[in-house]
Amino acid sequence: MPYIVDENSGEQSIHKTLIMKPTTFNAMNSELSVKILNELGKKPQCAMDIARKLKEHEQKIYYHLRRLEKSGIIKLMKREERVGGLAKIYEVSHPYVSVKLFDGEPVADVKTRPKEIEFFRSFVENGKLNGLIVVGSPDHHGKYGAQASDGSVAIDLALLIGSFLHNVSPNYKLDTEVKDSDLKKNLIIVGGPKANILIDKMNTSLPIYFDTKNEFNIVSSFTKSVYSEDNVGIIVKMKNPFAKDKEILVLSGKRFRGTKSAILGLVKYLKRLDDGNKFDEGIARVVHGIDRDADGIIDDVEFLE
Repeated sequence: MPYIVDENSGEQSIHKTLIMKPTTFNAMNSELSVKILNELGKKPQCAMDIARKLKEHEQKIYYHLRRLEKSGIIKLMKREERVGGLAKIYEVSHPYVSVKLFDGEPVADVKTRPKEIEFFRSFVENGKLNGLIVVGSPDHHGKYGAQASDGSVAIDLALLIGSFLHNVSPNYKLDTEVKDSDLKKNLIIVGGPKANILIDKMNTSLPIYFDTKNEFNIVSSFTKSVYSEDNVGIIVKMKNPFAKDKEILVLSGKRFRGTKSAILGLVKYLKRLDDGNKFDEGIARVVHGIDRDADGIIDDVEFLE
């Protein structure tokens, strides 16, 4: 996915952009095309809606919409029933467009990591962690009386997120310390349902979940596959089931090794997370930890789905 970095007065903002050829850019060579884009930038609309607002003939608007759609600047969002038939509702595909003239020299000193920043967009705001990291308590706790040992593997996760922060302060809680008000925040949850009671609490809301009645095996609602190995973990990023305007990131396995595999998959292959299971609310992946150098330590993962 191409991005554009806008730097002004020492501040940076990153936006998705559509890279176009100069010939394709001709779709915007009229004043009416620009006016149509301004209208679609306000909200998705059909040709009739735009024609009425701009006081132009509907067929004229259709002509420019077809050109803009062919160029990729706009896209068909949906078809909506109107009196007399179906109306095509269009939306702008990207807020920014870039015209590539030729392959130029890249900027060597790149300060940004657009894909990583986009992934953690809900969790990092203005250089601060906008949410809470929850790890399992090391004491016997919860209905399973388990002791969590996943906290140590969260260090790699903390180092990754910390690279986007300007101000670091206590941003984590043990699962036994989480209050009802905390559930309304963006949450990054580490550990399995036995060791982290918060995972157990939201387990039935996850698209890839743990079968608590069958040895905590991992079950995928996408493929119906069941994973029983300790080295298997899940990476789920979705809307918070306790607060739909917030997000959760779940890094979990039935055992310590599965949770470690999930965190390693995120840290090492974050750019590949979008390639697998997707649903309306986010992404869900299953990873299998591998010991490449046979030293007894998981150092790599493969994606099972």
